[in-house]
Amino acid sequence: MAHYDALETRDAEARDRDLATALPAAIRRAKVAPALAEALADVDPASVTDRAALARLPVIRKADLSAAQKARPPFGGYAARPVAEFDHVFQSPGPIYEPGMRGGDWWRLGRFLHAAGVGRGDIVQNCFGYHLTPAGMMFESGARAVGAAVLPAGTGQTDLQVRAAVDIGTTCYAGTPDFLKVILDRADETGEALAIRKAVVGGGALFPSLRQLYADRGIATLQCYATADLGNIAYESEAMEGMIVDEGVIVEIVRPGTGDPVPEGEVGEVLVTTLNADYPLVRFATGDLSAVLPGTSPCGRTNMRIKGWMGRADQTTKIKGMFVRPEQVAALVARHPEIARARVIADRDGEMDVMTVQVETTADCADLISLSVVDMLKMKGRVQLVAPGSLPNDGKVIEDRRSYD
Repeated sequence: MAHYDALETRDAEARDRDLATALPAAIRRAKVAPALAEALADVDPASVTDRAALARLPVIRKADLSAAQKARPPFGGYAARPVAEFDHVFQSPGPIYEPGMRGGDWWRLGRFLHAAGVGRGDIVQNCFGYHLTPAGMMFESGARAVGAAVLPAGTGQTDLQVRAAVDIGTTCYAGTPDFLKVILDRADETGEALAIRKAVVGGGALFPSLRQLYADRGIATLQCYATADLGNIAYESEAMEGMIVDEGVIVEIVRPGTGDPVPEGEVGEVLVTTLNADYPLVRFATGDLSAVLPGTSPCGRTNMRIKGWMGRADQTTKIKGMFVRPEQVAALVARHPEIARARVIADRDGEMDVMTVQVETTADCADLISLSVVDMLKMKGRVQLVAPGSLPNDGKVIEDRRSYD
């Protein structure tokens, strides 16, 4: 299958050259937004030409965005145009408000649908919600970009979904991974034959067993990683080896609680800088964990690949009545150069909470670390020294082993 555009197959040098132009322009545009103008007041856009420079900029967290929206409704000062100049305003749970535009595949889902083989001649039954939240419009915009027709089906109403799919000859399902099975099961019960042969899904886990179930019925299913704030972040291609980062964003994997990039292959939190000129979020923390896959996809697309969703980065845990946060663990590591990584473990001893702090180091520094633990985590805990590289590569800096059964 031909690629969506030439951006997908750029070599590393061309991608770096384009980044050196795109990043300064993105930062310059971001500084039009009042909140970002404040956060980036001391940043010269011309100096941000590569990933190393980007990594020195502050992180925007969901909590920051939520607080800003309460102070400066509806977009918290993060939009680069007035609210009345957007075509849509959406409300996601929180509530968090997101803008939207009708033109130009604003959320960039077209690239994903093209990779899934969706295009002219397809009829997409779009079972993402159209009410308040943007997912329905996001996928509709992508379908329009590749020339497919759309049935704006929304969620629920299974009998009507089956009837419509039969009557119009739906060829592609768009929606959460599990709702397609509900439609297929109902069609089986009523003796109806569906023409669905493709599925583009998101908003939930696509378990291997579910993908195989669809494959056994002749439905090729691919998933994307997208959010209401950022649009498409990464997507699967026919190679199904990880997720390819979208060309309209820059993805970093950082140590949870920090903005510090981790080595390739190490699990960390996903930060996204979007090149969207209307809503130019810079180093936005998704709260999701993932890791970079080495190399490029066998499908010929050359952008960075990530492993997909690997859990949540917000591991804040209450121990002995006190909250321990990932940023506190990061600060503990930063205080001691002899520490490579650290992991806080919450457990029980009888009816009492206990805390163990494992640190990767070659130094004999348990007593010194113990003092810092009390100072920075505000409670005593056992310090366990472990060999560098021995902590699990799962992105966790806080592990709760307590049973709540």
